[in-house]
Amino acid sequence: MSTLTSLEGQITGAVEKLSESVVSIDSVRVTRNFAYGVVPIEGKGSGVIIDPRGYVVTNNHVIDGATRVQVHLKDGRSFVGEVVGTDPSTDIAVVRIEAENLPAASLGDSEKLKVGQFALAIGNTLGFQGAPTVSLGVVSALGRPLPGADFIFEGLIQTDTAINPGNSGGPLADISGNVIGMNTAMIPYAQGVGFAIPVNTIKWVMQQLLEKGRVVRPWLGIYGTTLNEALARRYDLPADSGVLIVEVDARGPAYESGLRVGDVIIGIGSQEINQMKDVLAALSKHAIREEVEIRFIRMTNKRATRLLLRESPIPAISRR
Repeated sequence: MSTLTSLEGQITGAVEKLSESVVSIDSVRVTRNFAYGVVPIEGKGSGVIIDPRGYVVTNNHVIDGATRVQVHLKDGRSFVGEVVGTDPSTDIAVVRIEAENLPAASLGDSEKLKVGQFALAIGNTLGFQGAPTVSLGVVSALGRPLPGADFIFEGLIQTDTAINPGNSGGPLADISGNVIGMNTAMIPYAQGVGFAIPVNTIKWVMQQLLEKGRVVRPWLGIYGTTLNEALARRYDLPADSGVLIVEVDARGPAYESGLRVGDVIIGIGSQEINQMKDVLAALSKHAIREEVEIRFIRMTNKRATRLLLRESPIPAISRR
C-alpha cells in the first residue's frame, strides 16, 4: 500500500471516529423591534459530545442569549439542550441533553501540537442537513491572538482548514481523530485564515463549568483601557503602551495596594503589559490568593507594588 493511500485511510478513519460525536445546534433568541415587536432570531452552530452522559461543548456565541437550544445528533435524534454554564471570556459553553451512552470524542493535548501537522475541521457548515461537513488543512501557527476580539483569545490555533458559518463550536482534530481544538472564528477578508480554541483551554474551562457552573478567575478590581499614542499625548503621559487605569474598585486588591486612576500598568508578574488583553492573559496564569507584582507608571515615575489576587465579586454568566 502506498504512503498516500495509507494517509488517506488514516484520515477517513479519523472522520468516521469523530463524526459520531459531532452535533448541530439550533438556537433561538428573542429581540425587540420598534416596528415588529418581539422578533425571534435563529442561529446555527456545531458542538462536540465530551461526556457520554449528555454533555456537549460549543462556542458561547452559538447559544448566547438563547431562549431555546436544540441539539441534533448524527443518528437523527434531537434533544432540547440545557445550558450548564458559559464563559464569555473564552467563548466556551457547555450544554446538556437528556441522553445516555453517547459517543464522546477523544480529547487530545494541544501542548503537543506542531506547526504543519494535518488538521481536520468537522461541523455543521452553512447549516446543511445530514452528516457533518469535513475539511482538511494544516496547523498554520500556534499561540495566536484573535484580532479585534473582546475575549481572552490568546494562544489560539491558526489553521488554513476551511471554517465556515455553522462550523463554530465544532471540533478541530488531528488525523487520529483526537480533538485538538474548537473552531471559533474565521477572518472574512482573508483566505485560509481560521482560528480554534486549544483543547487544553477547553478542558480547564469545561471542568470549572461542570463543577461550579462558572469560571473562577483572579480579579484586580480595575477598569482600564489600552494606552496608545493619542491617549498619551492627550493626557501628557510618559508612555505610549500599557493599560491606563480609568476606574478603581474600592473593594478590590488594586485599590488596597495603592493603584489609582491615571496609573499605567506595564507589567504583571513576569508578563509585560502593552494592552488590555495582556492583563487578562496574565491573570489567567495566576491563582486566587496568589501574590503578584504589579509594575506601573505614575506621573513620570516607574513603581511596583504587590497585591493578593481575589475572586471577582461579579460572577460569569451561568444558567442551570
